[in-house]
Amino acid sequence: MQADEIEIDVGEDIRNKAVQFFFKRVFDFILSALGIILLSVVFIILAIWIKLDSEGPAIFKQVRVGKDGKNFTIYKFRTMVVNAEKKHTLDIDPHNLENFVFQSRSDNRVTKSGAFLRKTSLDEIPQLFNVLIGNMSLVGPRPEIPEVVKLYPKAYSQRLLVTPGITGLAQVSGRGEIELGKTIHYDLTYIKQFSLFMDIKILFKTIFSVFKSEGAF
Repeated sequence: MQADEIEIDVGEDIRNKAVQFFFKRVFDFILSALGIILLSVVFIILAIWIKLDSEGPAIFKQVRVGKDGKNFTIYKFRTMVVNAEKKHTLDIDPHNLENFVFQSRSDNRVTKSGAFLRKTSLDEIPQLFNVLIGNMSLVGPRPEIPEVVKLYPKAYSQRLLVTPGITGLAQVSGRGEIELGKTIHYDLTYIKQFSLFMDIKILFKTIFSVFKSEGAF
């Protein structure tokens, strides 16, 4: 889906739902704090496994673009070998951005533990700390890397009007395997139709999708 085909305008919807977005933040803070406490043992076990499986830190840090175009550091469990980004050149065609897909099914940089973590999406759970801090939400558009954001046409940039999420409407509609143009359309549809009830539905769909390993690699 090309940028000139996206006609969704979400600015007014965000202003009209300011109160709901406030309660969304309260909801995020409470659930992320509970999640960190309940999953603390899982965090420790996975961190030890990653360290034993391959050389390098258990946590992977990367700069992503958040709300209002502000950069922040995202946290994930490391799923690739150390310095993986230096061993692969990201092929982004600015004239064909709508068909860009970030992840690849065949990537020899992924470790054995990393393959499992990606398949189960357990690599994402350190982002609960991002949610607790406030630079991410449980539900919202996935935060993009700066190299892609700087190529955004105006229509795509609307997704930066809200806090990015661990999961979102795009993720429960295809997760890592759908093109950027379709992802943007899902993201803007989510923002326009946003409600706390919708967030709850997406969270439950995410759990279902993870168990089925849909679109994960």
